[in-house]
Amino acid sequence: MPSPEGTATPSGARATTADPRPPATKGHPRHTAVVGGGPGGLYTAALLKRLAPDRRVTVYERGAPDDTFGFGVVLSDETLGGIEHADPVVYEALEQDFVRWDDIDIVHRGTHHTSTGHRFAALGRRRLLEILHDRCRGLGVDLRLRTEAPPPDRLAETHDLVVAADGVHSATREAYRDVFRPHVTAHRCRYIWLAADFAFDAFRFEIAETEHGVMQLHGYPYGADASTVIVEMREEVWRAAGFDALDEDESTARCAKIFADALGGRPLRSNKSAWTTFRTVVNERWSHGNLVLLGDAAHTAHFSIGSGTKLAVEDALALAACLEEQPTLRAALAAYEEERRPVVASTQRAAKASLEWFEDLARYLDQPPRRFAFNLLTRSRRVTHDNLRLRDAQFTGAVEREFGCPPGTPPMFTPLRLRGLTLRNRVVVSPMDMYSATDGVPGDFHLVHLGARALGGAGLVMTEMVCVSPEGRITPGCAGLYTGRQEEAWRRITDFVHAGAPGTAIGVQLGHSGRKGSTRLMWEGMDEPLPEGNWPLVAPSPLPYKPGSQVPRELSRAQLADIRGQFTAAGVRAGRAGFDLLELHCAHGYLLSGFLSPLTNHRTDAYGGSPQNRLRFPLEVFDALREVWPAERPMTVRVSATDWAEGGTGADEAVAIARAFAAHGADAVDVSTGQVVADERPEFGRSYQTPYADRIRHEAGVPVIAVGAISSWDDVNSLILAGRADLCALARPHLYDPHWTLHAAAEQGYDGPGAVWPTPYRAGSRPPRTGRTDAPRPRLTLHGPGQDT
Repeated sequence: MPSPEGTATPSGARATTADPRPPATKGHPRHTAVVGGGPGGLYTAALLKRLAPDRRVTVYERGAPDDTFGFGVVLSDETLGGIEHADPVVYEALEQDFVRWDDIDIVHRGTHHTSTGHRFAALGRRRLLEILHDRCRGLGVDLRLRTEAPPPDRLAETHDLVVAADGVHSATREAYRDVFRPHVTAHRCRYIWLAADFAFDAFRFEIAETEHGVMQLHGYPYGADASTVIVEMREEVWRAAGFDALDEDESTARCAKIFADALGGRPLRSNKSAWTTFRTVVNERWSHGNLVLLGDAAHTAHFSIGSGTKLAVEDALALAACLEEQPTLRAALAAYEEERRPVVASTQRAAKASLEWFEDLARYLDQPPRRFAFNLLTRSRRVTHDNLRLRDAQFTGAVEREFGCPPGTPPMFTPLRLRGLTLRNRVVVSPMDMYSATDGVPGDFHLVHLGARALGGAGLVMTEMVCVSPEGRITPGCAGLYTGRQEEAWRRITDFVHAGAPGTAIGVQLGHSGRKGSTRLMWEGMDEPLPEGNWPLVAPSPLPYKPGSQVPRELSRAQLADIRGQFTAAGVRAGRAGFDLLELHCAHGYLLSGFLSPLTNHRTDAYGGSPQNRLRFPLEVFDALREVWPAERPMTVRVSATDWAEGGTGADEAVAIARAFAAHGADAVDVSTGQVVADERPEFGRSYQTPYADRIRHEAGVPVIAVGAISSWDDVNSLILAGRADLCALARPHLYDPHWTLHAAAEQGYDGPGAVWPTPYRAGSRPPRTGRTDAPRPRLTLHGPGQDT
């Protein structure tokens, strides 16, 4: 787990961005300086000296040998395997001191749940430093403890390689800030590192609901009679509880009192412990000339997934290997960064998800006890339903029963009722524009496209955005519902779905392009204006989507009434065409989304300005549709929960938007993000939009459809069972495999009412025999307290 502090060079060190002395082009660096005597820096020094005994290696550490601000360190089997391979001496010393355990205890509202099958290994941080000090001295490393490092520019001139392992507050990094370009983000919780003089028998999470707010304890053993205890809470809870006015001893005693049950009434102790706020460090570059960042100086990952020391040690392993394998220092540092950056980015995404889960812990307090525990265990999205079931089938089965899964039924194949419609499973084929209609009329392509995915077993198949007028199209190839001929063509498709794939529902998504219309087909230039044949655009305000785009006309009151009428006319046609569900498209910068975002709505009348005014027209359209849409059929709305741009819609406002639509009768909210402004900066990653769906579900109290880089049935099961979503919409996986849902059922050994194969296809409902015997699945191991696989 990362230390909250790092060593630093003197405050008077001269900062410069001039290139340091060019490194030698061949052979090992002759003299290496390591700034920072934490585990990462010490292990780097030992590895470099072991690989090249003639290399001079000097470690500068301003603290004493036993100075440390943490207590216990957790390492994964993966990391230990790397240590064993690189340096058996260090590995054997670690093995003698490790404590190991398999269980995680979660205590909340008087319930105590234990999940087993997890593998942890920990030891005291001081003992780890002792082992590394001994190894460095044995190899001949020059350890300069209680010694400030020279300024980084001087080190770069006098050494062939400078490794900056000087922590989250790295002075080396700051001296070359313009080169490394660090981004440091502070978060919303305060936490303190403490210790107890007894060993927990599991990794323990305990939740305390106090008069001031929610507090949580993270505890784990690191010795036969010692445990690390971290107490964490939101900043406002910390202040309300008066911790900001307490000294170290008073804070320690207060924490022991709050968590007396977990501690068995025993005291806590501190070690220069102070309340602090976690900082996530990301650097655009990790090296500059012969300077390289390592560990917390380069990147940090929240302690709740226990990856700080792990990442630093793995950095050391990778850096040493690259220096050994590459012909030049420049090539070695480039290879080091290329190898480590994807791993670190993945870990930081998981750490961010875990960190934010604990920041928003109060959101989940009312979940059923076992689902709360499952939600906590899967918070980082690295532990999933499938691998938790492998580790602890009994616990996972109990969570499934609490959720209501019939025996042998994965969560994704449980039904969901929306108004008068019952979906047989939780899988949605997400709306995907095909740009293949002629004059707005869906043809054989749409019949085959949507029909194939309906045969593929999804509970709900959604059309692309179906436009309500010729002027509301995005491209000339967009489908519509503004003529009788289009209605007849859609009826042909819904009839096929209902007859050919009984039990699969089909929904229509209605929308108007707004300022993003009159553009080329996607594969001809997405969002690029048509070279000819353009039609005039309308929008809330006369703002083009991007430079070179057509400037739309600002809609008048009369035009708003006309467009509202176009939506209702399309809704009537959709009902006659046989659609089971109607979704109103209020996302992605199209017309109604343009009203919702302050970046695209600059109106000064009743339809602009305040969030309530910006909601007015989308709600008017929704209400008009609800009046003409059959009462027993559900309506949903798709929103962009964030614009991914400064000054735009964010998560808080998205919750308010969802609440408003729910109050007007929306049966579910389809939660997407972005595509509202061209200069957005989205944070892509696995399931990257699901946190917004999760928040809307719990805070707005409305069912949600999660979408966005959900690619596996394991993800769907995990999101549904944890209570982060009610339905999961997948787009590209269904382009790759129209039978994605049926294949997911077969891979899980499920053959029930949630996944019915069409009768002509039943002969293929089992994977063909290949003659290959599958190897047994390896036991999953963890990266630390965050249960990262």
